[in-house]
Order: sequence, then C-alpha cells, then structure tokens
Amino acid sequence: MNYKALVEDYRERLIDDLMGLLEIESVKGEPTGSAPVGAGPKAALDYMLELGARDGMAIKDVDNIAGHIEAGEGDRLFGVLGHVDVVPPGKGWDTDPFVPEIVDGEIVARGVQDDKGPTIAAYYAMKILHEEGLPFKYRTRLIVGTDEESDWQCTEAYFKSEEMPDAGFAPDAAFPLIHGEKGISTFNFVQKPMALDEHEPKIELKVLISGERYNMVPEDAEAKLKVQQNMSEVIQSYEDFLREVEADGAYEVDNGFLKLSMQGRSAHGSTPEVGVNAGLILIRFLNGLALDNNAAAFTEFAMERLVGSTDGSLLGMDFSHPEMGETSVNVGMINYTEVDGGIFGVNLRYPKGLDFESGMTGLKEEVYGQGFTVEDLDYQLPHYVDREDPLVDILTDAYRNHVEDDTEPFTIGGGTYARTLKKGVAFGAMFKDTVDTMHQKNERMKIDELLMATEIYLEALHRICIKGEMDEDKLL
Repeated sequence: MNYKALVEDYRERLIDDLMGLLEIESVKGEPTGSAPVGAGPKAALDYMLELGARDGMAIKDVDNIAGHIEAGEGDRLFGVLGHVDVVPPGKGWDTDPFVPEIVDGEIVARGVQDDKGPTIAAYYAMKILHEEGLPFKYRTRLIVGTDEESDWQCTEAYFKSEEMPDAGFAPDAAFPLIHGEKGISTFNFVQKPMALDEHEPKIELKVLISGERYNMVPEDAEAKLKVQQNMSEVIQSYEDFLREVEADGAYEVDNGFLKLSMQGRSAHGSTPEVGVNAGLILIRFLNGLALDNNAAAFTEFAMERLVGSTDGSLLGMDFSHPEMGETSVNVGMINYTEVDGGIFGVNLRYPKGLDFESGMTGLKEEVYGQGFTVEDLDYQLPHYVDREDPLVDILTDAYRNHVEDDTEPFTIGGGTYARTLKKGVAFGAMFKDTVDTMHQKNERMKIDELLMATEIYLEALHRICIKGEMDEDKLL
C-alpha cells in the first residue's frame, strides 16, 4: 500500500475538515444537561461524529461528553483516543485563534497541535482504510474526548459504559512513542492549629503566598512580616541571603510591615529539578528568623520535608525505575496566613514499582506528629507497556518507515490519554524537530507534518487492524 500517495489524494478534504473543527471554540464552559463541559466542547464532539456519519462509519454519543467513530468488524477492538477540547487562547495572537489561517505552510489556530490536528490525522487514517474497502481483522475505533485539558470527566464517563479496547494509542504527544508514564498524585500538607505564643514574638509572619498550580514550579513568592524591633537587621540579613544563594529578590517597608518578594524560574511539575522554586527559597530565609511559633513550625516542616530535594527522599517516597526514572516532588503552591496557618500543595510523580499507598499511609502518620495532615489526596497509577511489546515494535517501525530517526521509545513524568487504556501508548504527532506551541499563543502545525503523521497512522492501523500483524494472543 502506498501510504503517501493515498494521503495525498485526501489532502484537501483533510485540511478542510480540520479547518472546520478548529473554528469551534471548544474551551470548557458552563455545564448544562446537554453539554456537561460546555457548549463548545459538545459542538466539537458533534462535529466529529457528523464526520463519521457522513463517511459511513458507526458513531455513538456517550452522555454528551464523549463518543466514538468505528470502522470494520471483528471480536477484538483497537482504539485511538483523541480529544477536541482546547485551553483558552490567551492574549497576544497575531491572528484570531478560532479563525484558522494558513501562514507559510503552517495552520495557525488554537488546538491545531493539541489535539485537533492529530485527531483529524488519526481519523483520516481510519477513514482511508474504510473507504478502500479493506477487510478489517480488528474493529478500529476513534474515541473522542472533550475534557482532557481539565478533569478527564469524558474518559471516566466513556469507560463506565463502553468497551475497553484491547490495545490502542493516543495521538497527543510525540514520536516515536511514549510507552510509560509515571503515577501522578496531588495532595496538601495542612498545618494544624497551634497555641499562640505566650510572649509577643520578635517577628510575626502575616502572609506567605507562592504558586497557583500543583503542576508548575512557582516563579514568584511574597511574604509580609511584622518586625517588632531591629528592622534594619532583618533587611540586611535578607540582602546577604540573596547574595549568598544568588537569588533575585526585593523588599519594601510599608506602614510598618516588611514585604519580601522572591523570583525563581518556572518549570513543569514533572521536572521540578530544572526550575527554581521561589517559595521554597523564601522559606529558607524565613526559617532563620525569630518567628512566632506557628510560622516557625511551618517553615521548619518545609525545611525537613520539602526544601533541598525533589526526588521524594524527604518524604520517604524515593524510588527509581531503570526506564521510568526517579520519583519527583514539586511544591506547586504555598499559602500561609497567621489566622489559618499554612498549606503546601504537592505534586508527586512516581515510577512503576513504588508502593505508593503504603508510602502515603506511613507519611500521613509521620507528618501528623509534626503538626500536619495530608488532605485532598488524588492520584493516578503509573502506566507502562513493555518496550518489547508487539504494539510498541509495530508503531515504532511504522514511524521509522517514514522518518529517518533512530530515537528509541521513551517514558515521561507527564500524563496522556494513553493511561486510560488497558494497553495504550502515546504515539505522535510531534516530530523530533517540531516546535512545541501547545497552550501558547500562535499555536501552529506544519501541513507537511500533519500529512506525515496521517501517513504514519495509516500504516500503523493498516498493519495492526487490516493485516493483523499483532496476533490475537499478543494483542491482549
């Protein structure tokens, strides 16, 4: 089968259908009975299902929040899982984010990389096989989600009632292939109330604020102090500290209060080691002051449990896997007030092999003795497909047949829709030299890369679902 020639025959139709999908402002909105995550995502779901019906394939809407398009016959099911919701466009675009334009061979629009372009590429791979009239060995199903950018309500609802594919992939990451994703957890360390100081402290910590999201390293931090005496000494100490740790900070005296600010460097929560956590740096300074007892307990806890290491060792959760790497810990949010005490918002990611539940049980007991509780715990288990699995081999080979790249399949600390599948991997659609513009202004995708991804998906689905290169025993 000449995959390149077939895709070229569908070039204009593919681009036209993608443009129509990109015009839909599918940002999560107010829920209604007929649109659980808003009218925009529901309109995008309807659009995809209408394409499937137009092209003679079976379609199904699941609770107005997910759906599927299916081709072929067979007892086994192969799934492709994409999403049509997008993040808000933000400011600073050179074009209207929901009026897609072709500029210098690239389609510019919100969602073209994440994940409408790859989803349409996978759809057209399935559509071409269907319209070629080839006999399917496995049913092939494009599952369409509408809440990937937020809470994954779509996949939760879908798999409550629908069949789990025997294997599949999510076209929402990078080539050649991601076959493992760390477990992802979020939780809060919440300080328990303490008795007030018997004597007025020299320095009272009124407020400390840093970070807004669990999965981002905070780049800013601010604290407000009431200094009863020797204000100039505290200021001099702060200036000395900034020079010592080579940090970027500032101070201001306002109505008798000392306001401190700290600048760090942001990074994704899956790689906290490449960022500079402004909140934790500021805590390092505060911990050296004669603080009131509540604030002192707060900073001392941070110094013992959170400052100085991102590998989980301070929490007793360090673990390393030969392919998936080490545990990582990001303190994404820090909030303290003299009235309510403090909270640390933690994003912990861990590889296959760590007994997370046992570790959390022990951690809860330990921190309780330090005056803290663990609250709002939420987690997803690690997802892993063996590197030698036939699914990995066939998809990687399909990629290399179109691209000169010997990069090996890899694992990540982030999470994709692939983890919702029993046996799933993330497969494209970014290439080795693709500029990642996901979630950024002027999001764009090269038309040549869109078509190349379609060719790769076409070969992969042809070999698995038509030719049956993964026999039934190995598919499970």
